[in-house]
Amino acid sequence: MGRKKNKKENGNGKTRSRWHDGIKQETKQSVFAIFAFAVAVLFTLAAFDKAGFVGASLQVFFELLFGKAFFLVPLVFFIGGFSFLFSLRKHFVAATLIGGLLFLLSTLGVVSIVFTSVPANEATGGYVGFAVSYPLLSLFDYWASLILLFALAVAGILVMMNFSFKREETDEDEEVEVEDKKPLPVLAPKEAPPDLVREIAKPMPPLVAAKPEDEFSSLGFRTKRAHLRGSSGLLPPIDLLEDDKGTPNSGDIKANSNIIKRSLQTFGIEVEMMEVNVGPSVTQYTLKPAEGVKLSKLTGLQNDLSLALAAHPLRIEAPIPGRSLVGIEMPNRSISLVGLRSLIASDEFQKSERPLLFALGRDVSGKPIYADLAKMPHMLIAGATGSGKSVMIHSFMMSLLYRSTPEFLRLIVVDPKRVELSAYSKIPHLLTPAITDAKKAILSLRWAVKEMERRYEVLSQKGVRDIGSYHSNVLSKDKEAETLPYIVIVVDELADIMATYPRELEASIVRLAQMSRAVGIHLVLSTQRPSVEVITGLIKANITSRIAFAVASQIDSRTILDAAGADKLLGNGDMLFLSGDIGKPKRIQGAFVSEKEIKKVTGWIMENIEDMGDDRAESHEMFESQGANPAMVSPPMGAGPSGGINLDGDLDDDDAELFEQARQIAIESGKISTSYLQRRLKLGYARAARIVDMMEERGIVGPQEGSKQREVLIGKGEAIQQEMTPEQIVKEEDDKKKKNSGKPGGDFYESFS
Repeated sequence: MGRKKNKKENGNGKTRSRWHDGIKQETKQSVFAIFAFAVAVLFTLAAFDKAGFVGASLQVFFELLFGKAFFLVPLVFFIGGFSFLFSLRKHFVAATLIGGLLFLLSTLGVVSIVFTSVPANEATGGYVGFAVSYPLLSLFDYWASLILLFALAVAGILVMMNFSFKREETDEDEEVEVEDKKPLPVLAPKEAPPDLVREIAKPMPPLVAAKPEDEFSSLGFRTKRAHLRGSSGLLPPIDLLEDDKGTPNSGDIKANSNIIKRSLQTFGIEVEMMEVNVGPSVTQYTLKPAEGVKLSKLTGLQNDLSLALAAHPLRIEAPIPGRSLVGIEMPNRSISLVGLRSLIASDEFQKSERPLLFALGRDVSGKPIYADLAKMPHMLIAGATGSGKSVMIHSFMMSLLYRSTPEFLRLIVVDPKRVELSAYSKIPHLLTPAITDAKKAILSLRWAVKEMERRYEVLSQKGVRDIGSYHSNVLSKDKEAETLPYIVIVVDELADIMATYPRELEASIVRLAQMSRAVGIHLVLSTQRPSVEVITGLIKANITSRIAFAVASQIDSRTILDAAGADKLLGNGDMLFLSGDIGKPKRIQGAFVSEKEIKKVTGWIMENIEDMGDDRAESHEMFESQGANPAMVSPPMGAGPSGGINLDGDLDDDDAELFEQARQIAIESGKISTSYLQRRLKLGYARAARIVDMMEERGIVGPQEGSKQREVLIGKGEAIQQEMTPEQIVKEEDDKKKKNSGKPGGDFYESFS
């Protein structure tokens, strides 16, 4: 968790660090512990007259104050020493001193009450014990005074040791309480190493789930149909997530500042060192170059500074946006793991009325960074394998789940890896189960285009310009109007689909990116292959908000961001964020979400938010209107009307005509191939291959056999027999329905017969 170093000004107005800024927190704690143990041993020796004249004088003085309970003084210092040694809190010195004083005073009061009733100078608790016990005895009497003092003594020990009676949660307790459900096959990032785990953040206030009327009243959303089981709120509780972990160790800040200044002076560049920002993974040293210094000369010394500081990789931000300073970002020796809980629990996130606000992470100074997908309105995520892309997607989806219920947010997830996003497959926010096939992914994007066109018609009829105006002006007045939830399409691996259907994928993405913002449909695309074949020029031109994780080369960085810098990142969630409203990439340490947290949140949602009754029924009817079961998807030969995703593989009007022509060509020639169909019908490769695949599904041609042409399975005679009158077709369809009526999904399989 980042923090700004405190500065002091000298007589010349220049800033300088405090003398102990370069000392690590652990070193300070060890020094205090050694001092406390030494004082405890000194008082112990003084009690046995083994500490000389000074020890004897101390014994006489403290016996006068504390009486026969003088032995409590070394005991308190011993406890304080252990507290200094093992405490991980901020302001541990003040807390330990306050707790020790509270324990000592209350214990002296107890001793004075229990063992003596003589004047103060002869009392077992001394003058201090008498001063504590006498007012209490006058006000509360004997037993009440003892109970009160015992409570204060225990409280003092708890404050000193930072201890709680609350039982720590075990691994068994942390498991999602849905044991009767089958475990979901999820692969998520590994937990941080134990040696990095150290809590540094202040406890965050618990997240209070807003009431339906409060959460979405400003947007005019309807919430009357959201049904809950065993919960009074709509959103998951904050305690399902984990807080920040780890202490960032930036090393000797003062020494590093001097090295930077001397190294630049060696090359003839005079600079004035300014503030130092310690972030979760990097420390930013800011400096102000002298007048006349070219920034290009300074940035060209990046490798020289890296050598002088023995730090790699080093990144220079020149200038820092909005400031006349240059930033030199140096990796920390130990990092802080940014937890999603601290970001979601902040007031900026909780009080925001933007439904698609999500947490990105913390910048180089430790400040929380958020982004609004509705404003972006689409996002591209790219980086090398293991750099943190999947964790970023999990953090993004968890942020959305903490903001919106299924009635106002629907998701379509495309997961070619089959394991990364499967944890979300049973939550009610999904329009359809996680899509793992490239053909089905193309089909879902085609459906999104149709839905976009339908929503524009709805907005036009209502006389509003975008979905925000629709929610605030139409839904707030007409409770029976269609809700029109936001739809977010998440694609975990773009390259896998691009390799199979490049033209169809690019066309659908570009169409949605150009027009879908106003109707509440948004794209989040991720790839581990940042090449121009995957991130094409059209995609980059239409998706201006991009996140780059660590990549192997500067070429990859320019492919993603049109700028260098991603090749200097550290990995493990270290990212550069670029959006349309900022001119330069911003460095952010992304939030970490573990597999355990994902299971907790999705399990809570499945346990407490049931399918939304009539909304789910309407969605099911929309799927059924296309003649298909939403859980079963067939080849992507078209998309149905806007009501839902057409999963039956019916052809569009244009493709239907081409399909019939291709069928006749196949029957006449007796053999068929994609290249042959391209030449005859003057089609592109992808479209011709799709029609050939459809003919194989319909049983017209056989499977692919190497480089040979496909065999046609029906002859001219069979083709003539298939040309029947409409009455014959209706009769045959009725016979098929009767035949398949007893089979599960008979109507669905009928479309392929």
